[in-house]
Amino acid sequence: MARRYAATIATPHGPRKCFEARIERSGRKPLVARFGGIPRRRNKDAAITDSVLVPGTIRHRELITRLLANRCEICKADGGISVHHVRRLADLTRPGRPQPAWAELMARRRRKTLVVCRNCHDSIHTGQPKPQFTQ
Repeated sequence: MARRYAATIATPHGPRKCFEARIERSGRKPLVARFGGIPRRRNKDAAITDSVLVPGTIRHRELITRLLANRCEICKADGGISVHHVRRLADLTRPGRPQPAWAELMARRRRKTLVVCRNCHDSIHTGQPKPQFTQ
């Protein structure tokens, strides 16, 4: 059973009262935990060392460039683009099932995204065949 009582400890700022919990053990040193004893005084001479922020790198620059091209990667139509996205590349390369051309294109390029026009995006989701994809 732990014994709890107030203890006085020596600190660089003088003696301070704190709470102490002690568990006596036979043949070993007692387990002691002290809480408190820290002065609540403001240190006016404290040095503030803020780290300089490093400009972050922009990831997925390739996707941004593909979006700014504003061109479908399947039929090369201009405007009205959207992005088709898969959760995992592993979903595109499942063995035993023939994959549609758009999935083979994404797996070959190792991309989880494909910038496509609205018509091509609809045909991907409905499973309708499209003409051969260009690289």
